[in-house]
Amino acid sequence: MRRPILRSLFLASGLLALTQLTIPTEAAAEARLALVIGQSAYRTVPELPNAANDAKGMTELLGNAGFTVTTASNLAQNDMRQAISDFAGKVSASGADTVALVFYAGHGLQIDGENYLVPVDLDPKREADIPLQGVRLNDLLNTLGALPTRARIFMLDACRNNPFPALSGAGHGLAIVDTKAGAPGSFISYSTSPGSEAEDGSGIDSPYTTAALTVAKQPNLPIEEVFKRIRVAVAQSTDGRQIPWESSSLTTDFKFFGGDSSAQTAVPGASSMALAGGTRSLEDWRKDLQGKPAMVAYEMVITDDTVPAYQAYIELYAQDTRTPRLRTIMERQRQMLAWERATAINTRASFEAYLANWDNSDLAATARRLLLRVQNRNYVLPAAVAAAPAPVAVAMAPTCPCSTPTTPASPVNPTIAPVIKKRVDDTPPKRKVVDTPPRQRRPPPDEVIYERAPPPDRGPPPGAIMQGIGVGIGIGMGMGGGRGGDYHNDRGRY
Repeated sequence: MRRPILRSLFLASGLLALTQLTIPTEAAAEARLALVIGQSAYRTVPELPNAANDAKGMTELLGNAGFTVTTASNLAQNDMRQAISDFAGKVSASGADTVALVFYAGHGLQIDGENYLVPVDLDPKREADIPLQGVRLNDLLNTLGALPTRARIFMLDACRNNPFPALSGAGHGLAIVDTKAGAPGSFISYSTSPGSEAEDGSGIDSPYTTAALTVAKQPNLPIEEVFKRIRVAVAQSTDGRQIPWESSSLTTDFKFFGGDSSAQTAVPGASSMALAGGTRSLEDWRKDLQGKPAMVAYEMVITDDTVPAYQAYIELYAQDTRTPRLRTIMERQRQMLAWERATAINTRASFEAYLANWDNSDLAATARRLLLRVQNRNYVLPAAVAAAPAPVAVAMAPTCPCSTPTTPASPVNPTIAPVIKKRVDDTPPKRKVVDTPPRQRRPPPDEVIYERAPPPDRGPPPGAIMQGIGVGIGIGMGMGGGRGGDYHNDRGRY
C-alpha cells in the first residue's frame, strides 16, 4: 500500500510544480528597471543635501517594488549622458514587457521653453550656455520613448529655485511636457506645478519624495491613484505652496506593490466624482462641490488639479482662507498652458498672443526674444523668394547651353499666344533643271560678289540669306536672266 501512496504523492507534487510553471505571474511577465539620479554636490552653486537622501530612499523603495535599480550620483554632463545611454541599452535588451522608471533629484531649468536637467559641472555665463552644458529632458524622454517597452515612468524632483546668477531671465520651474504628444505609454510627474518652484524641505527628504516614499508603499494602488494621493499629501505638508503635477499616456495598468484590494485606504473626496477620468466642465464641478465642507472640496480640486476645478472652488468658497492661494495656482496654470501653446506653434502670432495676456510674467522676456527670432526668420524669407528666378516649365527648359527658353504663356492670361518656332531647312536647294538650251554668252571675268548687310531691325534671318544666295546663283547661271537679290559685278547691276 505504501508504493501507490508514494506514487500518488509524487504525481500530485509534479502536477503542482507544472501548474506553477505554466501560469505566468505579473512579476515574471513584467521586467522592472530603474535609473535613480541624485545631484547634490554642485560645483559652482550651493549643494542640495536632500537630493542625495531622496535618491537613497527611492533606490530602496524601488528595489522593494521589484525593480533592478541603477543608482548614479553627482554626475557631470558626459557622465549623465552616458548613464542614460547605458540604461537605455539595458531597457532595450530587457524586451517589450519592461517597465522603465527614471527618478531624478536635483536642479532643473527652463530655457526658451525647453527643460534641462542640470549636471553638477554646469557653469553658465549666459542662457545660451545651457543647451551646451545641460542635458535636455526631451533627449531622455525620446531615448526611452524610441524603445519598445510596456511603460515608461519619469519622476522629476527638479523644480527647485534657479541658483545661477547668470540666468536671471530664465523662467521659474519647468515647462509643461505633454506625454500625449509623444510615444504612448509614458507617465511623467513633477514635484510641483509647471512654472512653479518646489521646496527642498526641512527634513532629510524633499516634500515630494517624502510623500512618494509613503504613498507608493500602499498595496494595490494604480499609479494614477498613487500620484493623486502624493499631490494631496504635498499640498497639505506645504500649506498649498507646492502642488505636484503629472501627465500620462499610459496604455497599461501599473502598481508599485500588489496585494489585497481591500487594503486600500480612502482618499479624501474619493466618494465624489473628483477621481473620475476625463476632463470635466466648470458646470460639472459646481454641481459636485455644492454643499460640501470647504476642506473636502479643497482636497477634491487639489486631487484633480485642473482649471475648471479650481475655478468652481473659487466661485463657491470665495471667503475661504485657501481661495487666494488656489487663485494664484489657477492663474499660473493658465499662463503655462498659454506658454505651451505659444512655444509649440512657434509663430509671430502665437508669441504676440502670449504677450498680450502675460506681458509682465517671468516668461515675457523669453517670449520677446523668441518673437524677435521669428520676425527675423519671416523677414529674410520674402527677400529670398523675390530673388529667386521665375519658374520654368520642364517641357520648355533649355536642353543645351546654346538654346534659349521661351517663357510659356501664363494660365491666368490666355490672351497671350504661345510663341511657335518654325523649323528652318538648312539643306541647300536643288538646282532648277531647264529643258531649253541656255543662251550663248561670254564667260564673265572673275567676279567679286558683295553681300549687302541687312537692316538691323528688319533683315531676313540667317537661313533666308543662305537660301537667297543659293537660288540667285542657280537661276543666274542656268537661265541668264534671273536675279539673285541685290548682287552686282564690276559691269553693273543685272
